[in-house]
Amino acid sequence: MPGTKEEPWLLNPGPCNVSDEVRAAVNTPDICHRENDYLEIQTEVRDLLMEAYGCDPDVWTSAMITGSGTAALEMSISSCVSASGSMLVVENGVYGERIRSMCDAHDIKTYSVTGPWTERPNLAAIEETLKDNPEIEVVAMVHHETTTGLINPVSDVAAIARKYGKRIVLDTISGLGGESLDLANVDIAVCTANKLAQGLPGVSFCLVRRDFAEDLKGYPARTLYLNLANYIAKQETGGTPFTPAVQITYAFRQALRELRDEGLSNRVGRMAATSETLRAGFRRLGLKSYIDESFHSNTITTLLLPEGVTYPVLHDRMRERGYVIYAGQGDLSKTVFRIANMGLLPEHAIHGVITALEESIR
Repeated sequence: MPGTKEEPWLLNPGPCNVSDEVRAAVNTPDICHRENDYLEIQTEVRDLLMEAYGCDPDVWTSAMITGSGTAALEMSISSCVSASGSMLVVENGVYGERIRSMCDAHDIKTYSVTGPWTERPNLAAIEETLKDNPEIEVVAMVHHETTTGLINPVSDVAAIARKYGKRIVLDTISGLGGESLDLANVDIAVCTANKLAQGLPGVSFCLVRRDFAEDLKGYPARTLYLNLANYIAKQETGGTPFTPAVQITYAFRQALRELRDEGLSNRVGRMAATSETLRAGFRRLGLKSYIDESFHSNTITTLLLPEGVTYPVLHDRMRERGYVIYAGQGDLSKTVFRIANMGLLPEHAIHGVITALEESIR
């Protein structure tokens, strides 16, 4: 049972605490990934993705990827633009900047709309950039910018993109399952097993509109392994392009069954309720939020370090009390810390966070 220094409750934004059933699911016989034993599991997982996330299989398809959420994101970014096309990247945190770095690595021309890490993007600047640069094919953005725990206005940006006939690629790696999200104007949604799906690290996935999946077939393969069109084609016909993480896929199947049974809206509600409890406790301790609270996600709170307290000391004191917290990124590492409430956190563990913080700061 978590709650000790050796087996702490995880308050980092993934991997997260999972159910005993998910953990146990990896203890399966060794099987060949080319045999029906595995391929039937893969098919079930892909069906569960449609069911758990409310995607019409006539409109959506999916790709499962062995790798972290970053692997699935780079697969989507490198696969979604034609040879002559370009991309608009919305950047207001580390993960928006990472998308641009992926474009640079694959020689994809980019335009950027940048803004402070504490603010939502400038919608007028996004529209102006699309109006002035018709060669842009795709708008790429982050749903939940875990740099600060800020939720970006996906529907607003997607509506602008649709107005100019552009596709939307959404990094919702730490958003899907924790936030209300309308996928109506999204073309690719990128996510991972080990955050709000409450699975284990090693498997990620893309939800892809079928009409866009057809377009991808005509785009250049900028990488052999991370080619989204190839993954979709292989998995649609009951195959797999490369060796998958077989045992982690078993665990992911169990996690998706649990998500389906809990219900997506119920999980979002559970995350919201947990964060409200935690934030009430943070306020009682006098801890200050780094961003405007109206921008907060349901699953990450970024807090200013109390005067005279350094992150390494706070981390170690919390670890001694059975909790793992998370550092700020970049220059923020000296001024803030982050607490995530993804995964399974029972009520006693949630309330214990506040007690542990109070003792650690004192």
